[in-house]
Amino acid sequence: MIKNRNIFLVYIFSIITFGIYAIYWAVSTKNEINSLGAEIPTAWLIIIPIANIYWVYKYCEGFSMKVKKDKNTLLWFIVCILVGIVMPAIIQSELNKIARIR
Repeated sequence: MIKNRNIFLVYIFSIITFGIYAIYWAVSTKNEINSLGAEIPTAWLIIIPIANIYWVYKYCEGFSMKVKKDKNTLLWFIVCILVGIVMPAIIQSELNKIARIR
């Protein structure tokens, strides 16, 4: 089940909790994207150096293939690496669209 979240609050809660909510949000959205058929591995990889790059790539792959359905995994991965601050807004916006449909 995809949850409709306020994009502004995702940023506010992330700032208030010094990034802890951002990790919680990433894990929650990973589970939601996996429910659409993606194969994003366990979120424990976020805390392991080098493995977290692999996790971000798989997350972007799941987002690209199952949410955006544009098959531009490399583009989304580069955007996430270079301007990662905008990715929660983009991802949550797309997930909110799906949540409204369901």
